[in-house]
Amino acid sequence: MASIDIPAYLCRLGLDAGGPVPPPSAEWLAVLHRAHTARVPYENLTIQLGRPHGIATATAVRRVLAGAGGYCFHLNGAFAALLGALGFDVRRHRADVRRVTDPEPVGVNGNHLALTVHGLPTAAAPAGVWLVDVGLGDGPAGPLPRQPGEYAQGPFRYGLGPSVVAPGGWRFTHDPSGSFAGVDIEETLATPGAFADMHAYLGTSPDSPFVQVLTVQRRVGDGVRRLRGCVFERIDAAGTHGADVTTSRDWFALLADEFGLTLDDVDRDERAALWERTRHAHERWRAAEVAA
Repeated sequence: MASIDIPAYLCRLGLDAGGPVPPPSAEWLAVLHRAHTARVPYENLTIQLGRPHGIATATAVRRVLAGAGGYCFHLNGAFAALLGALGFDVRRHRADVRRVTDPEPVGVNGNHLALTVHGLPTAAAPAGVWLVDVGLGDGPAGPLPRQPGEYAQGPFRYGLGPSVVAPGGWRFTHDPSGSFAGVDIEETLATPGAFADMHAYLGTSPDSPFVQVLTVQRRVGDGVRRLRGCVFERIDAAGTHGADVTTSRDWFALLADEFGLTLDDVDRDERAALWERTRHAHERWRAAEVAA
């Protein structure tokens, strides 16, 4: 396991690292999970810039500590390293995220890294097993007991139950208003290198949703802030409120103010190209909406 600077990581999450670090517990796990989804954004900016980062644990941790985010392989990879360093029994699993428009899967393709944490029994989780996922954007803000049931978090209602495509595995079902349909999770542990091929596809293929659409999300309390292309949305108990972002100045300011992504390592020409690419994709999408 890669070494990790625990105080620096906790500081990144806005948690006081000045005193003794608590021992593993369900309560501490929930604090860490909620802080991570609030402070570390789900984003595919490096893919949109044409320079996708690797997913080795050390690389993922450096990204988080540098103020960036990533998608599941980065976010859950880094979070697993933190949890392991803090003494949690964290385990990695291959999983399969299905969008609403995707056909139902016949198996798990490994397009998602899922985590479980074991050994923390509570009244809500008598078996002591928790589904932990900071890499799903508008997915859970905090850990869920890994047992069948329905779970409410803010405006969303989630479901957990047996998977019909991953023998012995689990199915996470998103709220109907969510950005994807659900996730099938294998029970067996993921092997080293299990996600390399899928990461290469997601980061470079023209068919990849990460290549097609810029997406940035983070949890805010029990709600969500989401930027897809040039559409910024606030999602909370009152519903979804969205608006187009029409200028590059407002767009980059929004990335910095709402998501903490200042893009200090991106030069002026790259920033201009990123905005133009995003704006043109947005215009094509709006034109297709009108034609439909």
